Amino acid sequence: MTAIQFLSKESFDQIGRLGTCLVSNAIERLHGRVRNEGSISGREIHCMFKNLPPMLGYAVTGRMLSTTQPAYGRAYHENMAWWRYVASIPEPRVLVVEDADDRPGAGALVGEMHARISRAMHCVGYVTNGSVRDLPEIEAMQFPLFAGSVSVTHMYAHIAHFGDAVEVGGLKVAPGDLLHGDLHGVQIIPLPIAPEIPGMAAQILKEEQHLRRLCESPDFTVDRLEKKLQRIPGGGVEVRLDGD
Repeated sequence: MTAIQFLSKESFDQIGRLGTCLVSNAIERLHGRVRNEGSISGREIHCMFKNLPPMLGYAVTGRMLSTTQPAYGRAYHENMAWWRYVASIPEPRVLVVEDADDRPGAGALVGEMHARISRAMHCVGYVTNGSVRDLPEIEAMQFPLFAGSVSVTHMYAHIAHFGDAVEVGGLKVAPGDLLHGDLHGVQIIPLPIAPEIPGMAAQILKEEQHLRRLCESPDFTVDRLEKKLQRIPGGGVEVRLDGD
């Protein structure tokens, strides 16, 4: 496995206070990735607890099955090889589990006890194309869940493989990827540009405040708006801070 790069505590804490939409805008402005990659569609993966603050952590990856019994070992939260692997990834951690069943979501790997163990191991959330359960208990723990569905049962839910790249909701996630999520969805933050995101986010907020004041002004006109906006390479819009 490739050595995992991680952020300074200062940069990590600064990003952790930002919402996903603002971070996404900062990534676009920094040309951190092409715009149609790096995030999960809300049509496929749902934020189960929309009132929780943003989630930020390093990906711990696995694949699960629930409709067949494990070939060896035990199921659910009793697989110690899985937990030892979880402990090998820098904290805080986000569990990212691809449901590889023909019918994803038939059985839920993560319920209350799996979430409690995860939180004790400094995990800060769970992302899956499969299902979850025990929602009231996990919401009370303030443990973020992003999932394709909910299920009443575990069935034979177990981790079949771990430590490789997985695909969840169309997003390819490798161990150690920096994941950021809130009520809008989940995205990967490109680590090479991550230290620049707080500064760019502050610039964007300042620009938006200027534009907001113009939009709320009784002197708003299309001509004034045009003077505030400038086309930038790639078809995006940058708000200028100079005068009208």
